[in-house]
Amino acid sequence: MRTETDSRKDITFDDFKTQVLHDYRIAVTSRECSLLGRREVLTGKAKFGIFGDGKEVPQLAMARAFRNGDFRSGYYRDQTFMMAIGEFTPRHFFAGLYAHTDIEKEPMSAGRQMGGHFLTYSMDEEGNWKDLTQQKNSSSDISPTAAQMPRLLGLAQASKIYRQVPGTDSRGFSENGNEVAWGTIGNASTSEGLFFETVNAAGVLQVPMVISIWDDMYGISVHARHQTTKENIAEVLKGFQRDDKPGLEIVVAKGWDYPTLVETYEQAGKTAREEHVPVLIHVTELTQPQGHSTSGSHERYKSKERLEWEKAHDCNLKMREWLLDNGFASEEELIALEKEVKKEVREAKKEAWDDFTRPIKHKKKEAVGLLDSLAGVSANKSFVNKLKNDLIAIDEPVKKDILSLTRKALRYVIRESSPEKDALSAWIDHYLKEEQPNYSSLLYSELPNRATNIPEIPPIYGDHPEMVDGRIIIRDNFDRLFGKHANVLVFGEDSGNIGDVNQGLEGLQKKYGELRVSDTGIREATILGQGIGLALRGLRPIAEIQYLDYILYALQTMSDDLASLHYRTYGKQKAPVIVRTRGHRLEGIWHAGSQMGGLIHLLRGMYILTPRNMTKAAGFYNTLLESDEPALIVESLNGYRLKERLPENLGEYRTPIGKIEVVREGKDITLLSYGSTFRIVEQVARDLMETGIDAEVIDAQTLLPFDIHGETLESVKKTSRLLIIDEDVPGGASAYLMQEIVEKQGAYRYLDSAPQTLTARAHRPAYGTDGDYFSKPNAEDIFEKAYGIMHEADPQRFPALR
Repeated sequence: MRTETDSRKDITFDDFKTQVLHDYRIAVTSRECSLLGRREVLTGKAKFGIFGDGKEVPQLAMARAFRNGDFRSGYYRDQTFMMAIGEFTPRHFFAGLYAHTDIEKEPMSAGRQMGGHFLTYSMDEEGNWKDLTQQKNSSSDISPTAAQMPRLLGLAQASKIYRQVPGTDSRGFSENGNEVAWGTIGNASTSEGLFFETVNAAGVLQVPMVISIWDDMYGISVHARHQTTKENIAEVLKGFQRDDKPGLEIVVAKGWDYPTLVETYEQAGKTAREEHVPVLIHVTELTQPQGHSTSGSHERYKSKERLEWEKAHDCNLKMREWLLDNGFASEEELIALEKEVKKEVREAKKEAWDDFTRPIKHKKKEAVGLLDSLAGVSANKSFVNKLKNDLIAIDEPVKKDILSLTRKALRYVIRESSPEKDALSAWIDHYLKEEQPNYSSLLYSELPNRATNIPEIPPIYGDHPEMVDGRIIIRDNFDRLFGKHANVLVFGEDSGNIGDVNQGLEGLQKKYGELRVSDTGIREATILGQGIGLALRGLRPIAEIQYLDYILYALQTMSDDLASLHYRTYGKQKAPVIVRTRGHRLEGIWHAGSQMGGLIHLLRGMYILTPRNMTKAAGFYNTLLESDEPALIVESLNGYRLKERLPENLGEYRTPIGKIEVVREGKDITLLSYGSTFRIVEQVARDLMETGIDAEVIDAQTLLPFDIHGETLESVKKTSRLLIIDEDVPGGASAYLMQEIVEKQGAYRYLDSAPQTLTARAHRPAYGTDGDYFSKPNAEDIFEKAYGIMHEADPQRFPALR
């Protein structure tokens, strides 16, 4: 392990003067933004600020080594880097601070994320991929600490796939895998498991990434001695240093030493790019002049000696000294540059504030006029006038102020009728309709090729279809897809050599190679991260999580990163990852739980698909690969050995997303279920028929979204009764489905009996067949619940069972 980079070398005047002065201007610009940004928060113009002050110089060095086609996966202190690659301006900085919802003014997220979260656009205005090899790229940041690391792994692995897998379509995505993925993280965040999982996986996979650790010795107020063994992450990671065996190249450099940092980053980029080796740069002796964020002051927890040291070792100050010592500029020239930058940043702040407030002030003027008109004709004039005056008194209103006061005004004229009231009401409706999409749109794709628009193609069967195990259908369908789509790849625990634990990928690694059908370590979070990064770079990954329970290891990455990606980037990035897993209806606390309710709530922004058999599951994969959105497919764990008819059009037929299937028609009661439990419901429906109950049986098929065509309502209109059967805990997926049907679809209007749910017990199922029987809805439970509903409706025709 190299504990220190080479000593500083002179940078010739002719070669570097223009560049270093340009870099210094960016450093000063970034610092001035941070200083003014804090003031804007403390004066109430912005809600919160977290800035990159103290990290400017190493980010300049990183930007020098960053090439077109490269990707960044960083965190919220990288504003200097984004300025250095030309993707971020002071005006953007302040627009983000004010949460401007105009994507043209605030191009990082249109106000959906707090400032300090950066991205570049991967999609054009029509939603098509841009040529990523012709631009510098940044994946969209997220706030959870170290959560940017799993995605970094996939961004780097994509270069390996593009370089080493023949036939992969790399047009617009890669130039022979020469791209490097650059990750950044704070020193304290390296304590997170996601960091260690990523570092280990990178060493195993040998992918071209460079991780920068910005080390200022603190994590918020907590010193490194409480964060990291030996107070030094590079020391901790010595065992990862490559030698005669693959590993990481680990380098340490001081964060204020500009020339050495430039050399270090150039060499790191060259090593990663050419050798496809991960590199870690521990950047030490950094500072944080304004503390962690605008929420507090670092003077509360740093000693006087530490504060004095930070003042003397501020990276901008040290770079300034270096410029003077090496004759790149005079003191007068630097003072003039700094004054010019301060003026530019102040002007950018003013322009961004004017951009933000101008349309709101215009709406305020309209609202005041409408309230004044309403007060003139209302019997409650004094109350309406008070609201008007309250609005007038707000010098810098936000949209909430205007809408809150105007909507309250309508309460005072409930029993009145006038054109002025109608005008105000219409104005409020229009304003809400106009503004709500700025906060709620683009959770899912709104393009014509979105997954819910992909038309259904039913499976085709011959006159005498072969009956095969369900695993054969899923396996042979994957075979067709791998042959049809050159950029599809699958990876997970046991996915490669043995073809997954249920043989759904049997023989495919031998046919398509170890990089397209691959085994991974036991590391679910970075399996998901691989998927996200690969998908961000144009590949079509299927990330396999062995069992549904293990999704919990990856849930933070799925929820905070993948599910929110399209929304938080305003549709400017996409990662169409298919997450494959299996679960349901087994015995024992583990591998038998159902987390569907939690997943439904935490994964808005993804599709959640719950096929009842392997034919349906295969159709979902086919559908998703015709679109470009992320999804979770939960295959039925006990369905791989059940016999199904073998379709003739494998790889071509499609199971629709957002559409239920009425599997059995009936007139007395609607039974809705999904997944493995559905087979039990089918059997019970036949048993109910023997008692004279004609049940209509519906397979939900997809939980997110559920029944976008409202077909369940048509069933309830016919039967007037509804029972939802689910193996999730009480209040889980069944409660969600109940709200969708009764409230959203309006089925309450047509019910003659109370709608009911039948769920698993609140606990995980105990081990053994009896554990399943007493823990999850069994056939007798379902029969008796449905029969009980009919008994209540017609006790003479359906006498009590007991």
